Amino acid sequence: MTLRGNWATLLLPIATDDAIDFGHLGEEIDLLIAAGVDGIYSNGTAGEFHNQTEAEYEAIQALLAEKCQAASMPFVIGACQGDPRQSLERVRRATGLQPAAIQIILPDWWPVTDEEAIDFLAMMAEAARGLPLVLYNPPHAKRVLSPESLGRLVRAVPAVKAIKLADGDDAWYAAARRHLAGVALFVPGHHLATGIKAGVAAGAFSNVACLSPRGAQAWTDGMAADIEAALDLECRLCRFMDEHIVPFRRDHGYSNAALDKLLAAIGNWGPVGPRLRRPYRWIAESEAERLRPIARALLPELFEA
Repeated sequence: MTLRGNWATLLLPIATDDAIDFGHLGEEIDLLIAAGVDGIYSNGTAGEFHNQTEAEYEAIQALLAEKCQAASMPFVIGACQGDPRQSLERVRRATGLQPAAIQIILPDWWPVTDEEAIDFLAMMAEAARGLPLVLYNPPHAKRVLSPESLGRLVRAVPAVKAIKLADGDDAWYAAARRHLAGVALFVPGHHLATGIKAGVAAGAFSNVACLSPRGAQAWTDGMAADIEAALDLECRLCRFMDEHIVPFRRDHGYSNAALDKLLAAIGNWGPVGPRLRRPYRWIAESEAERLRPIARALLPELFEA
């Protein structure tokens, strides 16, 4: 039951010298806890897991665990790495912090077969020592797995209790109901109301929480009482994303991490900023300032919460 609802991603505040600002990172965690989100997760794509040292990895997770445990806030540690050996070591180190779950990705330098994926997940499950695993299968993975393929993996490795993935059309949702019943599915944050109405989504590791952690939580909580109102907000969220955020990726080649940090800068709720670690480009603060009044006019509920 812990792996459900609105989970906020831990974004890395990056200083002008390319260092992680751990003072601001601690402040960010405090703000997310105060927002009352259902949980906080580290080292997803927006957490720049692909661009940090192992010493930095350990320091990030230790800070998150310390603050969340003191506040009784659920947290998930991302042990994601394209290298399976580094991922295995990250899982082993994460277990000592006793998160609610550990998030992993499939090895990504060369796409794995189903047999190889099962073997990898079994390795991770053994290293996790009984902690649940969250499999992250993003749209940019070397292999984007269908609900049927994912179903085979989780049946073979029951330690995988949740999957973070992109959703699809009505046929995709029907396949998810058929092959992934009993697995906590985390859909894109701005599609959460659709996923809840379809009876498929357990929650979101949410880009909406990047924009407004408190607003995303209020929207999520309200779905049980008025799903149609939630769907109305979702429609406007998708419009805002399609018209103002996605073009940065589609037309200018910015990464998903850059988009999520832009959302946080638009929301202006904490000391994150839009900067990414080099060599990845980030979107200028001036764009966040330009888009801030547009977001507030189109999505007032997120900022009134």
